[in-house]
Formats: sequence, C-alpha cells, structure tokens
Amino acid sequence: MNVPAELKYTQSHEWIRAESDGTLTIGITDHAQEALGDLVFIELPQVGRKVAAGEACAVVESVKAASDVYAPVAGEVVAANNEVVDAPEKVNADAYANWFYRLKPASAGDVAKLLDAAAYTKLIAC
Repeated sequence: MNVPAELKYTQSHEWIRAESDGTLTIGITDHAQEALGDLVFIELPQVGRKVAAGEACAVVESVKAASDVYAPVAGEVVAANNEVVDAPEKVNADAYANWFYRLKPASAGDVAKLLDAAAYTKLIAC
C-alpha cells in the first residue's frame, strides 16, 4: 500500500498536501481507491464553497459503491480538479497524482491535528 510520508491523512481516507501558498490539496488515498474499485463518477465541491471540518463535500462512485469525501479541516474551496471529473479512472491509476480540490484553511494550525503517514498506515493495517 502506497502511503507517501510527506502527506497528512484523515481517518476517512483523504490525503492532504500543504502547498507553499498556504492552501491544502486534497484527494483520496490509495487505500480508499483500492477499496472502492473502479471509479466511474466524481462530484467535486464548487469553488467558493465554505466547508466545516468533517463535512461531506465531494462524492466518488465506483462500480461497487458510492462514498462521500470529507473536508479534513474547515475552510474555503479555492480550486477543483475537473480532470478527475472527466476521467475518474485516473484516480485508480495514481491516487496521489490526481487531486480532487484545494482548500484555503480557516486555521493553519488545524493541519497539525491530522494523521501522519505512520499513524495512517497503522489505521489501515487494522
């Protein structure tokens, strides 16, 4: 299972990469895409939407199931990756290269509360 050390993670299987401009790039983990199977549909949040930490803000559907994608921290959506909407299978090919949306966090300190790679690896090993 691929769990890049430089990323943060949530218990609901989102990955988070802090960008140099203070925004966060968010996608679903390799574990999540593997559990879902072949993705066939992705719905992303609208740019400008304000989200609360833990709020469902995107949807992924596979041949097996539909699942919500949650905001890891509170903030405002500043970008959405329409490439994954047009070609959901890209996420199955490389979950970490194919992000879903970018978020400007309401509080930068909230990111420190997310799981590191070691904690996420332990979570998915259960």
